[in-house]
Amino acid sequence: MLLLSGVGFGVSRSFAARDKPEKASEVNILTVKTTPIKAVNSYQVSQTYTGEVAAVRASELGFERSGEIVRLRVDRGNWVKAGTPIAQLDTRNLSAQRQQLLAQKAQALAVLKELQNGPRKEVIAAARAEVQDLKDQLQLQRTKTSRREYLYKEGAISKEQLDEISFGAAALSDRLVAAESRLNELLAGTRPEKIAAQQAAVKQLEANITDVEVSIAKSTIKAPFSGTIAARNLDEGTVVSAGQSVVRLTENAKPEVEIGVPVMVAEKLIPRSQKQVQIQGKTYLAKVASILPEINPNTRTRTVVLELEQSLGRLIAPGEIARLTVPQRVAKRGYWLPVTALMRGERGLWSVYALGKSSEKNKNEKHKNTYRVERRDVEVLHTDNNRVLVRGSLQSGDRLIVDGTQRIVSGQLVASYEQSTNQEITFP
Repeated sequence: MLLLSGVGFGVSRSFAARDKPEKASEVNILTVKTTPIKAVNSYQVSQTYTGEVAAVRASELGFERSGEIVRLRVDRGNWVKAGTPIAQLDTRNLSAQRQQLLAQKAQALAVLKELQNGPRKEVIAAARAEVQDLKDQLQLQRTKTSRREYLYKEGAISKEQLDEISFGAAALSDRLVAAESRLNELLAGTRPEKIAAQQAAVKQLEANITDVEVSIAKSTIKAPFSGTIAARNLDEGTVVSAGQSVVRLTENAKPEVEIGVPVMVAEKLIPRSQKQVQIQGKTYLAKVASILPEINPNTRTRTVVLELEQSLGRLIAPGEIARLTVPQRVAKRGYWLPVTALMRGERGLWSVYALGKSSEKNKNEKHKNTYRVERRDVEVLHTDNNRVLVRGSLQSGDRLIVDGTQRIVSGQLVASYEQSTNQEITFP
């Protein structure tokens, strides 16, 4: 049996209309207010589940390198779009370093181009001329050596004079070999290994330039997302360290509420449907954005994410308590009654007074619509403000006394006037 919370002291005993007792010859007949009842097979209840406002994105923005702040473009309360420059460091030394690396790269590229193009025609022609000149000198020297050998045999010259001519021929022969080697090298062109080494030198300079350009880019803070400047921590002229917060940026996105609900309730929620959410005692419309697939192992619930209007972002703070009310229908057969129809019965039970059969005692026209009061026990299934759902020894169409029950006893003769027609009882 369900307990009726608050019904015992919440039942109203006031009359909606004055009793109109009529004096009969045998008995005083009390006029009572009655209502017909109709069975219902289900009723609706509202369950409330508690969660909180989810945190929106908020970032403490700072530089990735140290330096002096030379420009700060925003102040507290300013709205900025994603990608908007917010603050900038001094980059003069980085710019000078970049120019130096660009000059070195240009020089390395010129050398690489020269290597790729190979020796000039004029250089090759000069090398050929040098080889030919050495060949001519060597031929002349060999002719002289042959003549000196004849003179030496005849005793006309000394051994020393012969050796001088022979040594000159050998020296010219060595010079010719070297000149021919240089000519062949020029004709073969630049070696691939040398070109590859120069290309590597150019790439290294390009990497150094890119590194400096990245440092220059990191010298400017840009908004990672659209939002509002919540705090400005530093000003121009301040020398900051890497990672030190300069401004705080908060996102102006639609605030979201996360609430855990039972699995069966989550399955009945329709995505994109509108629900009412209470925050700070106020009710807001929220849209069911998503239902997370995982079940919380502690609460055995699924998290429902509800999306509020974007304009509420400045009124609602992350972490605030939010409550979601979900209507649910319970399948139980019973009868709706006003709480004023209930009386305390024996052993904590509840009772109602119903009109019995029409009285046959008074046959005169004045008292023909009188009834005997019958007491019937009921079980309270559900309470809803000033009405209750009960079940017991009742039937559809029974007429129950709804006011003044403290002046009635079972078996009493009463007259009736109805509160409503034979429809389901509803109360505000």
